[in-house]
Amino acid sequence: MKSYWLWLLLNILVWPFSILYLNLPVQQLTVRLFGVALYFIIFFIIPIVERKPNILASLLSVNAIIATMTLFPYDDGVFNPYFLLIVSLVIAEGFYRLAIGRSFIVGGIGCFGLLITVFYSNLELFNQVFIGIYMLLFLTAVIFYKRTKNQSDELDTLYQALFNEYREIKRRVVSEEEMVRQEERVLIAHEIHDSVGHKLTALVMQLEAFRLQTPEEHRAKVQSLKELASESLQETRSAVKSLKASDSGGLPGILRLIRKLEMESMIRIYFSIKHGAFTAPLTGEQTFIIYRSVQEALTNIMKHSNAKEAEIVFEAPGGSVFRFEITNPLTEKHRYQEGFGLSSMRERLEKAAGGLTVYQTEDQFIVRGFIKISNTGDENDSNTPF
Repeated sequence: MKSYWLWLLLNILVWPFSILYLNLPVQQLTVRLFGVALYFIIFFIIPIVERKPNILASLLSVNAIIATMTLFPYDDGVFNPYFLLIVSLVIAEGFYRLAIGRSFIVGGIGCFGLLITVFYSNLELFNQVFIGIYMLLFLTAVIFYKRTKNQSDELDTLYQALFNEYREIKRRVVSEEEMVRQEERVLIAHEIHDSVGHKLTALVMQLEAFRLQTPEEHRAKVQSLKELASESLQETRSAVKSLKASDSGGLPGILRLIRKLEMESMIRIYFSIKHGAFTAPLTGEQTFIIYRSVQEALTNIMKHSNAKEAEIVFEAPGGSVFRFEITNPLTEKHRYQEGFGLSSMRERLEKAAGGLTVYQTEDQFIVRGFIKISNTGDENDSNTPF
C-alpha cells in the first residue's frame, strides 16, 4: 500500500507541470483535462485489481495510451518533456507490479506511444537520439530491477520455507523432550510409590501395633514416632502426586509453550487472564488441544498478516468452560476463507466438546474457541493405597 501512495505522489507532481507546459487557452484544455481525469480514475482502480494481473496490465496499458493522446503534439508539434516522465512512471509501475511477460506488454505500448509522439513532434535529431538513449537505458534498468527482484523473492521464499521447517523441527524436539521428561517423572513416581510409600505404610501400621503393646509410660514416645512416620508418608504422597502431574498442564503450561512459540516466530503476544483461568482444572489432553489451537491461530497470523503482534485472552467463567480469544490487527483487508489449519482446529475442539468461531472486522481478525472443563481428577491417585 505504501508503494501505491508513492506512485500517486509522483504522478501528482508531474501531471500539473505537463498541463502547464502546453500553455493552451482554457477552452482548448477541456479535452486534455478530461484525459487527465480519466488517467487518475484508472489509477485509483489499480489497487482493487492488484491481484488480477491481466486486468492490471490492461489498465496500465490504457493509461499509457491516455497519456499519449492527452499530451500528443496535435497542431504545434511541440514535444512535451513531461510526457517522457509520465510514460516512464507507467512503464516502471508495470515492471514493479506485474510479471516480466506482462511488464513487456505495458513497456511496449508505452514506448510505441512515445515513438509516435517523437515522430510527429518538431524535435531535432539530437533530442530524438537523446530520448532514444534514455529509454534504452531506462528499459535496461527496469528489466535488471525486475530480474533482481524475482531472485530476491525466490530467496525470500526459500528462506521462509527453511525458517518454518526449522521452527517445526524445534517444536518437535521440545515436544519430545517434554514427553521424555514426563515419562521419567512418572517412572520415578512409581518407584517411590512401590518402595518408599509401601515401606512407610508398613512402618505406620507396625508402630500402631507396637504402641498398643507398649506400657503406658512409653506410649507417648511411640505415638510421636508414629506421627513422624505419618508425616513422612503424607510428604511422600504429595511428592508422588507432583511427579505424576504433568508440568505442562493447565494454563501455566499453555503460557510457557506459547512463550516458546513467541521467541521462535518473533511475534509479539499480549496476554489477558480473566475469570479463574489460572485455576481451571484442565487435563493434559485439554491443555494440548488449547495450545495447538492457539498455535494454529498464531501461525495463520504469521502467514497472512504483516502485523507481527497478537492479543490472547483466556477465561474460565463459572469453572465449567475454558475460553480463549486470539485477536490481531489487519494491515490490509482481504477476504476471509477458512483453510485446512482452521478446519482442523475446529474439528479438534468439537471432538473435545468445544467449538470455534472465526471472523474479521474492519481492522481485526478474531479467533474464538472454547472447551468444556471435565474435572475428573487423577485416576491413578484414587487407586493409591496410601
